[in-house]
Amino acid sequence: MSASLKVEWRTSVAVTGTVVKYTAVAMAIPLVVALVYGEDLLVFGASIFCTLAAGALLERLDPDPDLGPREALLLVALAWLAVAVVGTIPYLLAGYGTESTLAHPVNALFESTSGFTTTGATVMGEISTDRHSHALLMWRQLTQWLGGMGIIVLMVAILPELAVNGADLIQAEAPGPQLQKLTPHIQETARVLWKVYFAFTVGLAVVLYGLHLLGFAPEMDLFNAVAHAFSTMPTGGFSPQSESIAAFSAAVQWAIIPFMVVAGVNFALFWHVLAGDTRDLMRDTELRTYAGAVATFVAVVFGLLYAGVAPPLEIGGTTEGTAEPALRHAAFQIGSLLNSTGFATSDFAQWGTYGQLTLLFAMFVGGSAGSTGGGIKIVRWLIVFKVLRRELLETAHPDVVQPIRLGGHVVDEDAIRGVIGFTLLYIVLFALGVLVIALDAARVGLELTALEAIGASLAAIGNIGPAFGRLGPFGSYLALPATTKLWMVFLMWVGRLEILPALVVFTGGFWRR
Repeated sequence: MSASLKVEWRTSVAVTGTVVKYTAVAMAIPLVVALVYGEDLLVFGASIFCTLAAGALLERLDPDPDLGPREALLLVALAWLAVAVVGTIPYLLAGYGTESTLAHPVNALFESTSGFTTTGATVMGEISTDRHSHALLMWRQLTQWLGGMGIIVLMVAILPELAVNGADLIQAEAPGPQLQKLTPHIQETARVLWKVYFAFTVGLAVVLYGLHLLGFAPEMDLFNAVAHAFSTMPTGGFSPQSESIAAFSAAVQWAIIPFMVVAGVNFALFWHVLAGDTRDLMRDTELRTYAGAVATFVAVVFGLLYAGVAPPLEIGGTTEGTAEPALRHAAFQIGSLLNSTGFATSDFAQWGTYGQLTLLFAMFVGGSAGSTGGGIKIVRWLIVFKVLRRELLETAHPDVVQPIRLGGHVVDEDAIRGVIGFTLLYIVLFALGVLVIALDAARVGLELTALEAIGASLAAIGNIGPAFGRLGPFGSYLALPATTKLWMVFLMWVGRLEILPALVVFTGGFWRR
């Protein structure tokens, strides 16, 4: 077999080095925060130097890289691992010589992977600017923002050499089963997506800080406004506050809800709206289904909270018989968990059985393809249900041939097989994750309930973040053994890359003819 038919791994690793170098550029933002607050300046200066050096060394493996389709797949898988690894450097340096949980390499890797994959699961325990510097907390928020729209999408947008294979790269990284080309050139499409993403982020930061200036949100200063904008639009869920969004006023919670819902919508639709074409927005089947799912789940949870099925949710308060808090908590938690954001306005880990099961069901749904949301995605569920309906029809009428249609267009059978394959792999990995997490915790004497193990596995592979019980929104994953954390790191990585682009590199066929 000719060597040219093999995967040129050096090429993929070299371009991964370029991605790592640009990660160092992103560290300039927390470096500025460090200058403003006079905290961890040396930490981020050293982190930038180490990251630049690591990227430069990797680039030397292939000075003139030429990516093919398989090299593009390998690049995406490696790049997401690499940024998670270099993302640990600020955590390790800041925690060196202290009792910080992030001084442990496994904890630092867990936190960094959780950030870049926009999972939002944490091992930090108490989170506040009293325990951690503003710069370190901003880096934690920024990792989610970088991972939200996609690191590779950003690289395609700014690096001309990647535009040649840009479609392959974005398709491997994009959150969903389809890539919508908005412009004639894929590089311009990548730039369009990031412009829309950036605009929404700035808009949310302005709204949150505006509430602070108007006196509706005393705690939402400029730092918190930017920090929460960085984690809302990527559906990340990290917060510089231990109590998440519950630490802020009802006005802040209402303001964040629409942005969380928007983050679960295909960003390509907003480009069409800006271009003056609203027809695609109104006729989009996935968008209508997503809106219906949000409304349905909110109505169910609102009914449970208003009827008092769940215990009191607010500190010193209750939702039973009170419409505004019941509606606010219902809308917030569904807007947060259905598209995998992971923010919380109350400790839903303490809700009643019916409330927790409803939220667990919502976690399986996911956002839209082309959004920053995690999970299985609305469009895949639509195709799965249509396939099941077709099977029932063809069982009753064997001579009938019925294509699967979505939004008036026939879905290719190869795409259908891909959706079915993804969904089955997702469920299998989720079930395997539950088993591994439960058994490994029991190995060290940590007894997890069934709901905690189920929630932890789903939170990792669906990039959701909080689970239930001690792993809930106001808890952390710190108590889990290191082996469980590493398994969850794997699930977070696989889940963010939509499973197939990550797992394919472990197959022998990927490396052979």
